[in-house]
Amino acid sequence: AFLGPPEVNISSCLNCINVTIKLPTSYFRKNEKPLSLIDIYKELEYVITLKTLDGEHKRPQETTTEEVFSTVIEELYPNRNYCVSVMVTASLNKHSIPSAWKCITADSVAQQDYHIVAITGAICLSLMLAGALKCMHAGGYILPNTSLPHTLV
Repeated sequence: AFLGPPEVNISSCLNCINVTIKLPTSYFRKNEKPLSLIDIYKELEYVITLKTLDGEHKRPQETTTEEVFSTVIEELYPNRNYCVSVMVTASLNKHSIPSAWKCITADSVAQQDYHIVAITGAICLSLMLAGALKCMHAGGYILPNTSLPHTLV
């Protein structure tokens, strides 16, 4: 039986990438209850492959005894695109399917993306409010254009 692919999520941090890995589900059952790969193998090995402009780099093999775990790939160049794929194997089972590539840009300034999102959101909200007020004014709901009585015209 093949192991994998694991579920991988990545987020950027300052000159690094945070990789969260969820082990693939197993199809083995015991008393109708699904068994996790940790239940079966106790310990699993995983290898993270990092893809950059200059090629693919396999990182040293590591082990886990958890179903969901995180690891940080550090000392990366800021503002560069990195892609990550994870392959999970067991000591008794070396047949595995790697995860799909997930790509992200390492941050040069932590939380930079959040500031850009917040500023863009504030500008959009301001424009929407201004537009709504303009429509309400045109419709005569606020500050109606009071016209002079016909006798004074």
